[in-house]
Amino acid sequence: MDDLDAITRLPDDFDGRVRLFPLPDLVLFPHAMQPLHIFEPRYCEMLNEALAGDHLIAMATLTGGDSESVMAEPTIASTVCLGRIISHAEVEEGRHNILLVGVRRAKVVTEFDAGRAFRMANVEVLDDFYPPSGKPHRGQLKSELLGAFGEVIPASANAEQNLHELMAGQMGLGPITDIISYTLPFTLEEKLQLLGNADVDARAADLARLLKSGSVNLHSVDSVETAVPGRRNQEFPPPFSVN
Repeated sequence: MDDLDAITRLPDDFDGRVRLFPLPDLVLFPHAMQPLHIFEPRYCEMLNEALAGDHLIAMATLTGGDSESVMAEPTIASTVCLGRIISHAEVEEGRHNILLVGVRRAKVVTEFDAGRAFRMANVEVLDDFYPPSGKPHRGQLKSELLGAFGEVIPASANAEQNLHELMAGQMGLGPITDIISYTLPFTLEEKLQLLGNADVDARAADLARLLKSGSVNLHSVDSVETAVPGRRNQEFPPPFSVN
């Protein structure tokens, strides 16, 4: 986990100012990996600035409403996910493929005009919180969550192996909830609610209830195999989200 910890650690001089990359129908979570194809000029500018600096981009989710602010930009969900660029390739002039790994959840405090073509905001980082009162029951909660997850993923050798690794490994409950939340096809509202909850025990309990509700029905394990950093999907390169 040392490499992962290094990847998901914020810079010491992080001041809460982030570059926003708003996309519809996408909610990134910490510890999950998201391929992106970038070609729109303002987001190429955003990418170049990130690559020259901290390699951070805040993935934001468009909510479909109209902004009432003076910036007149489409509204975004108040919770975003800071992501770090871990791979970049210019596939042709003005077009880039990047791989982003989620670093931290954060709440948008205010957007501001920084004289860029892309949007920027001040954010408050939301660190995972493990309530002391939940410690005696956390192991059982983890088992319950992974058991519910095992019930909804299709039976296959790869899925069984991945689940076993999660159960037997030292991965904490917080990262597990984020990986499952990112991987499975919950509604946008459900994903945003999970992203916005920094209380790990409460988030895990909510996620377990969603899994047990019967609303998730998978016919392929492809998405289950792409979420954990360091694990490659059989399909490579993975499909890219475009701006």
